[in-house]
Amino acid sequence: MFASGKIRSSSHILFGALVAGAMMAATPTQAASPAPLPFPFLLPPPVATYEQPAAPQIINPREDEATAYELPARLRRQVVSYATREAPGTIVIDTPNKYLYYITGNGQAMRYGIGVGRDGFTWSGVQSVTRKAEWPDWTPPPEMIARQPYLPRHMAGGPGNPLGARAMYLGGTVYRIHGTNAPETIGTHVSSGCIRLTNQDVIDLYSRVNVGAKVIVLPMERRADLGRVTR
Repeated sequence: MFASGKIRSSSHILFGALVAGAMMAATPTQAASPAPLPFPFLLPPPVATYEQPAAPQIINPREDEATAYELPARLRRQVVSYATREAPGTIVIDTPNKYLYYITGNGQAMRYGIGVGRDGFTWSGVQSVTRKAEWPDWTPPPEMIARQPYLPRHMAGGPGNPLGARAMYLGGTVYRIHGTNAPETIGTHVSSGCIRLTNQDVIDLYSRVNVGAKVIVLPMERRADLGRVTR
C-alpha cells in the first residue's frame, strides 16, 4: 500500500520537473512567442477556419464576339454595286429599305442592315458626323423622357447600354448612328429617329468613317437603289 503511494508521488514529481525544466530553458527571445510544449499529444485539436471565396470576375464581352442572333441574309454586311455621284466616305441611309450604304468608290458600297425610326419618328436631310465615341454613355433628351418618363436620366457606356459599342453623332441633332444590344430589331421601325446597327456592324462602320463625313438620310417616300451584291 505505502509502496504504490510512493510510486504515484514520484510520478507526479517527475512530471512537474519535466514541465518546469522546459519552461526554464526558454531564452528571452523564445519567451516572447509561445514555447513548444514538451508533450505534443496534449495539444488541443485544430480549429477549422472559413476562407471567404474570391468574388467572381466580371468580364465584358469581346467587341468582336459573334452575337447569338443571326441576321437575315439581306441585312448582313456585304459589298454591293451602288451607282452614285457621292464621294467615297459618304454615308447614305435608305430609310424605307432599312439599309445604310458606306460609299467606297468605283461604283461600290458596303451595305449594312439597320433599324430606323418608328412611325412618326423618321426624318430626312443631310448632316455630317460631328463626333465619334466608343461604348458611349446615354443621356436621353428631355423630349424622349417626356414620352417615356421611366427612362434613366443617364446610363454609363457598356454592353448593357442601348447605344451599343459605338456611336457617331449627327450634326447638332439628337440623332446618332449607333450599335444595339438587341440585334433582332435590325430591319424594323424601332427607334425615336436614331439609326442602329448590330454591334459588330457598327464597329466595322466606325473604323471606316471619319469625323466630318457627309450623311444623307433619304425620306420614307423615296426608295434608293437596292444595289446588286458583288460576287
